[in-house]
Amino acid sequence: MSTPALDATLAPAAAGTPDAPAVRTARTRTAAGLRGWAVRLGSLAVVVALWQWLTTVDARVGLRFDRLPSPAEVAAEFGRQLGTRIYYLDLAQSMIRILTGFALAAVAGIALGVLVARSRWIGDVLLPPVEVVRPIPAIALVPIAILVFPTDEQGIVFITFAAAFFPIMVSTRHAVRALPTLWEDAVRTMGGGRAHVLWNVVLPGTLPGVFGGLSVGMGVAWICVISAEMISGEFGVGYRTWHAYTVVDYPAVLVGMASIGVLGWVTSASVELLGRRLTRWLPRGEGAAR
Repeated sequence: MSTPALDATLAPAAAGTPDAPAVRTARTRTAAGLRGWAVRLGSLAVVVALWQWLTTVDARVGLRFDRLPSPAEVAAEFGRQLGTRIYYLDLAQSMIRILTGFALAAVAGIALGVLVARSRWIGDVLLPPVEVVRPIPAIALVPIAILVFPTDEQGIVFITFAAAFFPIMVSTRHAVRALPTLWEDAVRTMGGGRAHVLWNVVLPGTLPGVFGGLSVGMGVAWICVISAEMISGEFGVGYRTWHAYTVVDYPAVLVGMASIGVLGWVTSASVELLGRRLTRWLPRGEGAAR
């Protein structure tokens, strides 16, 4: 028999009991995530093991692995560099350059992308020179940067900015143009002005496309900042990697390459993670949470 008193007593306990299907779903997602990480780490371990075997037996299968340093030699060199101050100085210098150039490119690219997509007049004025410059590889601008900027540091930041700017701007422009006009019309019929539409419709609606451009821009920026450091830098991972090549220190070259890969992965993953946090309201499929 159910009584009000009994119901009141059991209600808090029932409310505090987790829903069984929700718990099962959470456990399934956790297990799937762990399996995914196990597969990723396993694939990396297989590649390293194959690399070690090929260099140990001095394999020549079209490629000359007898000249390539083994993972053990690279690991020993990496351990040696970890004990030096210059290694951390190079990492910090490259990170400062990439973050400065990328931050400037993000602000300018998003702003210009929204402007040219929302205003036909601004698009007619700004898009022609932008589209003429866009196909030029950013690394090809190094001679211009050396001539124009008073210091190499400013030139390298400019190259990084140029590399990231165009993917961000183009992705933002396409994202704004792809927004359903119904959203804006609905807000305007309820009395929303241009600023209200911009902050509450345009910017939130374009976030997925914007972060797609940011992710691509980060990857391209790393390619160009390393190349610029090799050409005109004095510090940085790219400069140190090229210096190691000139003195025929191949284990140090591979340490530099690995450092570049890890830094690029960390920064790109950070951008993607931020994008997922800011677009939680989007519907996602089963594999979208990876």
